[in-house]
Amino acid sequence: MKKLLLLVVLFVIAANSTHAQHMNLGIKGGLNLYSISNSNYNTKEHFNAGLLSHFHLSDRVGLQPEIMFSGQGGKLNNSSNPRLNLSYINVPVLLQYMYNNGFRLQAGPQIGYLVSANSKNDGVSTDVKSGFNSLDFGISAGVSYVFVQTGIGLDARYNHGISNINENNANRSTNRGFQLGVFYMFKHN
Repeated sequence: MKKLLLLVVLFVIAANSTHAQHMNLGIKGGLNLYSISNSNYNTKEHFNAGLLSHFHLSDRVGLQPEIMFSGQGGKLNNSSNPRLNLSYINVPVLLQYMYNNGFRLQAGPQIGYLVSANSKNDGVSTDVKSGFNSLDFGISAGVSYVFVQTGIGLDARYNHGISNINENNANRSTNRGFQLGVFYMFKHN
């Protein structure tokens, strides 16, 4: 719980750390397509949802910290179709290059806190959180487009895990996935 609180504090600090003239807050949600590297798990669909803030550092450069719930994990393709469900609170901090037409390129670090981990097989769910590290570090890169008049936007990014998610270091695995989303920025200017 302390680590989750730390992530929220980091988000608030990032959201208030700049004295930018243009700041927007918003909500976001979408589809996750995640897998786990160096494992037998294939891509699994889930969702993401959360809050974002956006600061204009200049006419072309922005900073966008977010705090997101992210369903991740993977699934095995066999007769019983077992699934590994990993739930994270992720805090990406994206540096964005903004074009005048609403198009944005973005990249930055991401830290995640593991909220829950369970394995589901034939309808039976087993808590496996003790087998995973509570913190996950990664790099995010992608594109977004905001319809300037409405504050509604579309987002696509790839998240590449760089830290081992396994508590047992014998098998190094990382989270990897694509996120597709829709966002709305309140009072967008």
